[in-house]
Amino acid sequence: MTTTPTGMIAGLVVGLAAAFGGLRRVVVVIAAGLVGLPVGRVLDGKLDLDELLGRGRDR
Repeated sequence: MTTTPTGMIAGLVVGLAAAFGGLRRVVVVIAAGLVGLPVGRVLDGKLDLDELLGRGRDR
């Protein structure tokens, strides 16, 4: 999925949270998105945790 539909879906989710839940739920949705983004990138293979944690191939 490209970034345009992904961004649109994320905007709709945040908008629904704002419409039906208020500011507190919007913050929860945004926080969940911030946690889910790196998890999704790791599962897609686009984020290598070994490089971030200092366990490179040369060790």
